[in-house]
Amino acid sequence: MTDFDTFIEGLPKAELHLHIEGSLEPELMFELARRNAVAIPFASVEEVRAAYAFSNLQDFLDIYYAGADVLRTRADFHDLAMAYFTRAARDGVVHAELMFDPQTHTDRGMPFAEVIEGLLSGMRAAEAQFGITSSLILSFLRHLSEEAAFATLEMAEPWLDRIAAVGLDSSEVGHPPSKFARVFAAAREKGLRITAHAGEEGPPEYVQEALDLLKVERLDHGNRALEDEALVARLLSEGMTLTVCPLSNLKLCVVEDLADHPLDRMLALGLRATVNSDDPAYFGGYVADNYRAIAKARGLSREDLVTLARNSFTGSFLPRETVARHVARLEAYAAG
Repeated sequence: MTDFDTFIEGLPKAELHLHIEGSLEPELMFELARRNAVAIPFASVEEVRAAYAFSNLQDFLDIYYAGADVLRTRADFHDLAMAYFTRAARDGVVHAELMFDPQTHTDRGMPFAEVIEGLLSGMRAAEAQFGITSSLILSFLRHLSEEAAFATLEMAEPWLDRIAAVGLDSSEVGHPPSKFARVFAAAREKGLRITAHAGEEGPPEYVQEALDLLKVERLDHGNRALEDEALVARLLSEGMTLTVCPLSNLKLCVVEDLADHPLDRMLALGLRATVNSDDPAYFGGYVADNYRAIAKARGLSREDLVTLARNSFTGSFLPRETVARHVARLEAYAAG
């Protein structure tokens, strides 16, 4: 391991764009399938990994939802969370904001309580064992209806004090943010923070809708916003954080090569970009892997990496005083 790799792993950082179901490694998938007597369409771990050759977002989502079927109990979600945090601790993550997709589970008969209580249990254990703080982002599946999203928000009511924000994920093309404007307004009235996927495969207009109609405080992905100069100027003026996922962009063919990735352009423009792993079990890397890969591909400096880590804290949903403590720790690390 080089000094640069060591610097990246030790860099205190937050992860803001992580789908916890997307951290389900094939080994754990098989273990849970055996534990719960669930049949899966793969004969081996190697066969699962071989299937991770996606040409677009929908290819990925098809296997993602099949994999999630092995998650059947509260203990499964605890184990899923702890597996992620164990890896995140090695990558220098000190705070994580976990997206979870309750509809993926409630639609197949799992009680909402089993999903969220299992995750919360894992989050408590991770803080005790690794010192990593975390919060939850309830993500609505955009390929489902507005009515279904409202029903999910209602299910979440008893746990709203333990949910930091709502988000929007799944198939982007054909499902604009405007489809969910009323649900996000209701969530905002309940005191939840707002984020949403936009501008990954969808056009810049989807980013505009996320800003105007959903009133997002953070933008997940946002790559295609760079196609619109006025939109870039607005993101700059509003200090909008972008949760960028380089290896995900490569795996889903959002970019053909990391050498073509716009992350350094985002930084040069002054955009508050961050680096995240998205669905690391499927996309070939956790957060430090993403830092390493994009740094090598785009020639990022240590200063650039510190900026990305700083943005991860200032763009989080943590209280200002907590952000300040994390930034101070980061600056001390960088100076050392």
